[in-house]
Amino acid sequence: MIERRLLVNVDQVVTTIESRRVLDGVSMRVYAGEIVALIGPNGAGKTTLLRAVLGLQSFEAGSIGLARGLRIGYVPQRFTIDPSLPMTTRRFLMLTPNAKASRMDDAVSAVGATQLLDRPLQRLSGGETQRILFARALMRDTELLVLDEPAQGVDQQGQLELHELLAETRDRTGCGVLMVSHDLHLLMPFADYVVCLNGHVCCAGTPREVEAHHGYQSLFMPQIGTIHTPAAAPSEIAVDA
Repeated sequence: MIERRLLVNVDQVVTTIESRRVLDGVSMRVYAGEIVALIGPNGAGKTTLLRAVLGLQSFEAGSIGLARGLRIGYVPQRFTIDPSLPMTTRRFLMLTPNAKASRMDDAVSAVGATQLLDRPLQRLSGGETQRILFARALMRDTELLVLDEPAQGVDQQGQLELHELLAETRDRTGCGVLMVSHDLHLLMPFADYVVCLNGHVCCAGTPREVEAHHGYQSLFMPQIGTIHTPAAAPSEIAVDA
């Protein structure tokens, strides 16, 4: 049996922000070749967890381990550019650290965006912008893609295409994917593992397992139960990674 390469190991992480316990003993893992999705209501700690994995958010307890030398590509939740700034998509991509034209060409070809290279960045649609951000993330020979609600602001067809693109990228490169999503049913054909958060891990498993779990149902089907909110616990924050 071939051992899977562990890329991210989050173990019992606790984070308090402005006296509010945002993450309360959260654990999860991401392996190479695996798509892991974080779902949960607004304020559940999904983006905070992503930021902690990226080293942008401190935490006072627990640990986050990353594979040695892990190359991470990040696609943010929101991306804005000054409409008065003249910039083509090609120029934007070439501003990527250590960018090479050949690597850029490979990345935009992989995401089906070659035709966008000479268009003004400001004139791209939401779905087109996300493809370009994917390409930018892939230009570093990425081993782990981290995406914060990549389909936000994209129409339904565009959301489906973006998730298909993610799955194709995983299959082609063998990279791991850690993403925040708001729609479990959209994830059904694509995600290998889903973690349902609400400050703590309510449930985790395959999309079908999570859908059937009472922890998920109590969050997204209010008639079945009520939302659990962890109690606030102020604490001095120290980085432990």
